Amino acid sequence: MLSITPTVRNLIILNILFFVADKYILRGGLSYLFALRPILSSEFMPYQFVSYMFLHSLSDWGHIFGNMFGLFMFGPLLERMWGPKKFLFFYFFTGIGAGLLFSAIGYFEISQMRDAVEIYTQSPSPDALLNFFTQHAQSLKEANLGFLNDFEGNPDNTTYIKTSIDFVNDLYQREINIPMVGASGAIFGILMAFGFLFPNTELFLLFVPFPIKAKYFVAMYGLFELYSGIKSAQSDNVAHFAHIGGMLFAYILLRYWGTQKQNFY
Repeated sequence: MLSITPTVRNLIILNILFFVADKYILRGGLSYLFALRPILSSEFMPYQFVSYMFLHSLSDWGHIFGNMFGLFMFGPLLERMWGPKKFLFFYFFTGIGAGLLFSAIGYFEISQMRDAVEIYTQSPSPDALLNFFTQHAQSLKEANLGFLNDFEGNPDNTTYIKTSIDFVNDLYQREINIPMVGASGAIFGILMAFGFLFPNTELFLLFVPFPIKAKYFVAMYGLFELYSGIKSAQSDNVAHFAHIGGMLFAYILLRYWGTQKQNFY
């Protein structure tokens, strides 16, 4: 088994150190300052396109473990082939690119929500509130259907009207302050590079009883992430478009470098 390479090792160490410090010492202080916020948020800062890559969900170790395992499995071979400087450039290029795509799509979606809030504020009604919930609430709990039922029974009540306006504004403010963290974009970029450069390498995956070539695995994973991102399933807080962004920017950079594909068995 090949040993871990220096850059991959240092990236893993840095990610774990930041995770431990954020979770057990600063109690989320790093995530508050350095997670990637939506562009329309007052807490957005450009440096977050880099800093978010070194932070992970604090709810459990599964998020960081999955990312670091992927980096450990696929990163060393690329670093040996490219050298540490080129590998590190690739890592940051794909990670930042993932954040850019995720933020661009988020800007479009949040802008629509902002416009919907303005429209509702001008003409509040139970039907308009239901339409707002249908388009922009992430869950029935968030939508507060109990209040909607009361509002329908008293559509001219000024207190209910004011409460409904405050409610849609609260939903908007919550949406523009949801942060994104994780090295997943860069890891998916590495995965794309592995499939691009070593397409015929057979991978043995957990829960799959037969080997699968890297090119097919990357293609299926990319399609799954695209489907998941478009579907935007309720209660799904995975940044699928960041994963797609990492793969897309990896492909662009690989094509730019003009790297020749290799048959690797």
